[in-house]
Amino acid sequence: MANSKDKEPKKTRKWMKLDNAAKIYPSSRTSTGWMSIFRLSVELDEKVDPGILEKALDRTLVRIPTVAQKLKRGLFWYYMEHIEKKAKVVSDARNPCAPMNFRKNDGYMFRVRYYEKRIAVEFFHVLADGTGGMIFLLTLTAEYLELKYGKKIPRGGNILDCNNDPTEDEMGDSFLKYARGVAYTPKERTSFLVKGERANNYSKIITGFLDASEVYAKAKAHGITVTEYLLTHTVMALNEIQKKQYHGKKPKPILICVPINLRKYYPSHTLRNFATIANIGIDPRFGDYTFDEAAKEIHHNMGIVTAEKQVNARISSYVGSEKNVILRGTPLFLKDLALKAAFRYNGNRTSSTTLSNLGVVKLPDEMREHVKRMDFMIGPLLRNPIVCACVTYENTLAFTVVRTIEETDFERNLFTALVKEGLHVKIESNTY
Repeated sequence: MANSKDKEPKKTRKWMKLDNAAKIYPSSRTSTGWMSIFRLSVELDEKVDPGILEKALDRTLVRIPTVAQKLKRGLFWYYMEHIEKKAKVVSDARNPCAPMNFRKNDGYMFRVRYYEKRIAVEFFHVLADGTGGMIFLLTLTAEYLELKYGKKIPRGGNILDCNNDPTEDEMGDSFLKYARGVAYTPKERTSFLVKGERANNYSKIITGFLDASEVYAKAKAHGITVTEYLLTHTVMALNEIQKKQYHGKKPKPILICVPINLRKYYPSHTLRNFATIANIGIDPRFGDYTFDEAAKEIHHNMGIVTAEKQVNARISSYVGSEKNVILRGTPLFLKDLALKAAFRYNGNRTSSTTLSNLGVVKLPDEMREHVKRMDFMIGPLLRNPIVCACVTYENTLAFTVVRTIEETDFERNLFTALVKEGLHVKIESNTY
């Protein structure tokens, strides 16, 4: 354990391979600047001091060096190289999750933003998944509060101690470690995609704040989990739109892309990507669904796709592709073309939207008295015009919808249905 506040870790990797899930993201970027970005934020009880925040960031990047990386092109694969130059914090903007210019950002693939009482971190998905991003934000916030108020913040769980050195497990690729080799890739169906008038200038963001205990009680009454309950409402909101758009024509399946945190299955402490996805929903071609019918089907499908053996078969298929001798020997420019084409085709064909639930965030009392709110959002998808994310803190479930079309049908359907269920919903939007 290091004793000095400014001690460097014993060993800093000069370069790192991309983890298995990260390999698609560099190739999926478009010439117009689109890239896969997500954002996490906390709201404090006082205005943020940017000078102290920058000092906290310095220490956090020493503790979590997997974030202090720039993207490099190799002959066969992309890789990451450690950045020695200090990162800067920047004022927040009206357009969260906007594409990053790595060159102007000193090579960094993330940014720390602040505004009034808010600290926000935005990540290019190459660096981490939502869980890894949350650990970074909470550790950064703990460091900031310690520096500002001079009091000790208990560490543990998702709040790392910056006096400790990073571990190999934190920096490792857990896909390679836990895949057992028996692969299975389910056949995916083409799903319904919402159409609308493309919004100009910036993404439309609307967040519904719900009482988490009320949501839990409703989900329990239906015999499903909170995630399944929110999934069902998401599916039903999209189903109402499809009925109008298709005007009696044969409908398509409504499938929601659901990220699955693999740390729940394996004793991994990686701070990089370690999640898989499943497309869950209903097929209206079979007939009209009631809420309970959809909930039951989603519940049972979730039970199947989240079984450990099913999950491992999925990640084994990812790892198997990476280890393929022909693929490994293919030059990067050809991999780029193939991966870009595969992402554009499959990434927009097999799901109607994404719903990522980071679950409940618990903080020690020393942080809770300063942290008043938490938010999570996913940046716009390439062609899917709607994307959803939620996180729960202090009994408030924040459900955020980001859309790139002018039509508000989805949010109206979703939140109206939740209110009709007897839930109290407070709405906040950047379009007011």
